Parts: sequence; C-alpha cells; structure tokens
Amino acid sequence: MDFDQVADELYAGDPAEFVSVRNQRAKEAKAAGEAALAERIRALRKPTLAATILNRRAGSPELAELARLGDDLRKAHSALAGADLRKLARRRQELVNRILRDERSMSEPVTREVEATLEAVVADPEVAALALAGRLSSGADSSGDQWLTSGFTPQPKRKPAPEREKPATVSHLDDRRKAKREAAEKADRERIAKAREEAEREEKRIAEFNRLRREAADLAKARKQAEIDLSRAERRSEKATEKANDLRRRLADAELEEETANSETAAAQTVLDDLRAEAERVEEALEEFE
Repeated sequence: MDFDQVADELYAGDPAEFVSVRNQRAKEAKAAGEAALAERIRALRKPTLAATILNRRAGSPELAELARLGDDLRKAHSALAGADLRKLARRRQELVNRILRDERSMSEPVTREVEATLEAVVADPEVAALALAGRLSSGADSSGDQWLTSGFTPQPKRKPAPEREKPATVSHLDDRRKAKREAAEKADRERIAKAREEAEREEKRIAEFNRLRREAADLAKARKQAEIDLSRAERRSEKATEKANDLRRRLADAELEEETANSETAAAQTVLDDLRAEAERVEEALEEFE
C-alpha cells in the first residue's frame, strides 16, 4: 500500500465517506504490518467543504497560474518592482474572481474560505503544492502577507546592513524558523492526537452501529420465527375448529337419531302393552266358555 495513492483516493473521493475509507485503509495497512503507514493514514484530516471544492479543481489552469503568480509576486516583491506587483496583483484577483464565479452556488462563509485559500495558494508555496496535488484539508488564511494587496506601494531600498549586524539578523531568522518549525510540529502533534481521538470515536460509533445491526438482525430473525410459529398455530387451530364442528354435527345427528329411536321405542312399547292387555282379555273370555 502506498501513502500517496491512499491520500489521492481520500481527497478525490466523497467527503462523507472520508473517515470510513481512511479508517479502513489504516486498518489494512496495520494488518499488513505497516504500522507507521497506518499512523500516517489515520493522521489525514477530513477536508472542509471549501478544501473539497478546490481539491476538485486541482488540475485546472487557474490554480496552476495562481501558483506561478505566487513565485512571480515574490520575485517582484524582492526586487521592489511596484509596477510588476500591481500588474500581477490584478491578474491574481482576476483568477480568484473567475474561480469564485465558477462556484457561484457556494454559501457566503464557504465563499470567504475559498477566497482566503486561493490567496494562500499565491502566498505560500506549501499551500500551492497541496492545492495542485488536490490534498487540501482545510481553508487557509493569507491575510498576513501584506505584499499581496493591490494597493502595495514599494518602499525605497534599504542600505545593506553593516557586516557586524549580519550574525544578529541570521540568528533572529534562525529563531523565527525554529519557532515556526516548533509551532508546526506542535500543530502536527495536536492534529495527530485529534485524528486519533476522532478515529477512536469513529471506531466506537462503528462498533455500536454493528452491535445494533446484529441486535436488529437477531430481532428480525426472532420475529420471523414467531410469525412462522403463529401461522402454524393458526393452521392447527383452524383444523381443530373444523374437527370440533364436525364432531358437533355428528353429535347433533346422533342425538336426533337417539330421540327418534326413543320415540319409536315408546310407541312400540305402547302397542305391545295394548296387545298384551287384549291377549289377556281374550284368554279370560276363553276360560269362561270352558
């Protein structure tokens, strides 16, 4: 796995999927035994909307020209060439306005951030390199670079400093560079710590999501089984009801047959009793003749 390939994939992709894809690639790198690469991937910051908009213009001629204008402006500033500075500043503004017009659907805060970042592309070679590579993660601010303003008035050239003052000036510049480097390192550490915290929160969120998804799957399975059991019970109940109704009909028929048989038996018994009585009467009559 290559860091640049992963970074290109992340910053060229959907910002909504940035964190999940970044964490997945970090896990893959760690699983492959590349712990340092995994750490670098985890430290990649999710781009803001303004950064995403400019990352998608990484190959545009406007951004490339803005980066070149930065070099030209720095050279003109060093030479105190006021006319060149004003010409370059006007061209810079034209390019910035063109990009802003192309992205006219942006909200006002995003527009301000995009504009500030474009100014930083001109002012800072590092920001320009990130923009040209499509690796911006957040907006930038170039307000401290006074020489980028169109109203710049060149100052007279200063006389060279005495030789004995050079060490102090160099030392002062070294101190500034050291302070800037230490501040950058501190910012990097804070960014990495923040990225780790964000990754941990994301992992916890994913773990909770997976737990809930498993729980939902188990509940869905249990509900499906309950529905099957209910259907089977309903079928058994219907069959039992049909059988009970059939037995009730047969019992009613048997009771009717019993009632009919009882009536017939009673009638037959009455006839028999009558015949016996008549027979006795006839026998008694015969005995009288004897």
